[in-house]
Amino acid sequence: MRPPLSDCAAGSLDRVSDHDRTLVLLRHAKSAYPDGVPDHDRPLAPRGRREAGLAGDWLRANVPVVDAVLCSTATRTRETLARTAIDAPVRYVDRLYAATAGIVVDEINHVGDDVAVLLVVAHEPTMTQVALGLAGTDSSNTAAAERISMKFPTSAMAVLRFRRSWNDVELGCGELVDFHVPR
Repeated sequence: MRPPLSDCAAGSLDRVSDHDRTLVLLRHAKSAYPDGVPDHDRPLAPRGRREAGLAGDWLRANVPVVDAVLCSTATRTRETLARTAIDAPVRYVDRLYAATAGIVVDEINHVGDDVAVLLVVAHEPTMTQVALGLAGTDSSNTAAAERISMKFPTSAMAVLRFRRSWNDVELGCGELVDFHVPR
């Protein structure tokens, strides 16, 4: 059972900065399936290139400036990030490819507290699991959670907010504030 958000926030008051932290979970854009190309190396399809650009436009219009990016090493995630034109330091992480939700949270836990807005570019079904797992039930956008639980399409983005250090991010302690599918 998840602890209520108020318990999560109270447990780390001594480690909280004076601002919220924003996490954006971006599923890679639509990929192509060329013959003979291993899954890790699949590029974006034309639709994916267009929608990744739309994702970047939405991020710039609706989220504070991204301070850092964690990105899977797969070709389609790298190309998605490039097409968003987000200009922030990037760490490409091998283990984000075929990752479990626990691995993604572990990577988030190692982000420095100088980062206020973090973008993670990775894959399904992990993005759904991370978004819904981190979202606290008391304060989250229930309509967004329902949409995520039905489908987390390519290029979709879940936006979560935390009032704690990245090191203290854990299940049920975030606020799901938005879910957007650029089309």
